[in-house]
Amino acid sequence: MKRIYSVLVENRAGVLCKVAGLFSRRCFNIDSLAVGETDSKDVSCMTIVSSGDERTIEQIEKQLNKKLDVIKVKTFAESSSISRELMLIKVKYNPGSRRDIMETCEIMKAQIVDMSTTMMMIQICDQPERIQLFLSMLKSISIVEVARTGTLALQKCMDSENGK
Repeated sequence: MKRIYSVLVENRAGVLCKVAGLFSRRCFNIDSLAVGETDSKDVSCMTIVSSGDERTIEQIEKQLNKKLDVIKVKTFAESSSISRELMLIKVKYNPGSRRDIMETCEIMKAQIVDMSTTMMMIQICDQPERIQLFLSMLKSISIVEVARTGTLALQKCMDSENGK
């Protein structure tokens, strides 16, 4: 089972290393990791995606809460959150494949952000599964380079009046 951890931490040098060390020492896997400042320069948010059985998921949350630099840990399932990932992909094309690439971009709502006579760079921001689908759709093309962010996620909005 996959779990998303939204971890608010003090924005100081070495905090990322401490959190990564926690996962490493206990042999917990990190499927995805994204870190950035929040609206406060003193606080960063780490979005960590990890997987394991129920006991592992509980242990990760407990261990994160024990860290001194950790302010708050929120845990949520993929089904109760909105998640996005960004990918930049550089592909080599020829006159025969150019139209196919452009049509694939249109279908997947990706944008061509740079182009030369033989290469183009494409950007897509979507759910991690759709990013993977887009990548597989371009496998038959000559992929030159790929850069992906980790997953970013927030818990779905709920109205406090009706519990939704």
